Amino acid sequence: MTTDRSPTLHMLCGKIASGKSTLCARLSAAPGTVLLSEDDWLAALYGDQMQTPQDFLRCSAALRSVVGPHVVQLLAEGLSVVLDFQANTVASRTWMKGLLAQTGADHQLHVMTTPDALCLQRLKARNAAGEHAFAATEAQFAQFAKHYAEPTAEEGFNIVLHDAS
Repeated sequence: MTTDRSPTLHMLCGKIASGKSTLCARLSAAPGTVLLSEDDWLAALYGDQMQTPQDFLRCSAALRSVVGPHVVQLLAEGLSVVLDFQANTVASRTWMKGLLAQTGADHQLHVMTTPDALCLQRLKARNAAGEHAFAATEAQFAQFAKHYAEPTAEEGFNIVLHDAS
């Protein structure tokens, strides 16, 4: 299926509970758009194996090796992709940039600028609701937040900033 629009790869950068998945739902409602959620896939394939950040990195790398070519194929077919995989590190964004290099697709790197205090408030509410694939603790939030690296202009992405609203 092809669309009249140029396919776009939407990537997300933001800390845990910053609003990435909510934005992904909105972006993926556009016609000709496919949502791929790292958390959903990791929970389904590796949920019982994910206890530490090292487990996340190992399982995420395995998932990316399969999802990457799929993303390239979807974009080549004219579909837009909302890649709900964290783009919080230079290494993650380099992987995503490599996918883009294999296509003629447009892209947007959506950066969530949600303050940590609001992320933690949302995380508590999300955990209480029990509707997310993973219930991160405050300690895990802090551990992952240490590795967060805001994208720079030098990385060459089309950056779209999103505030807490």
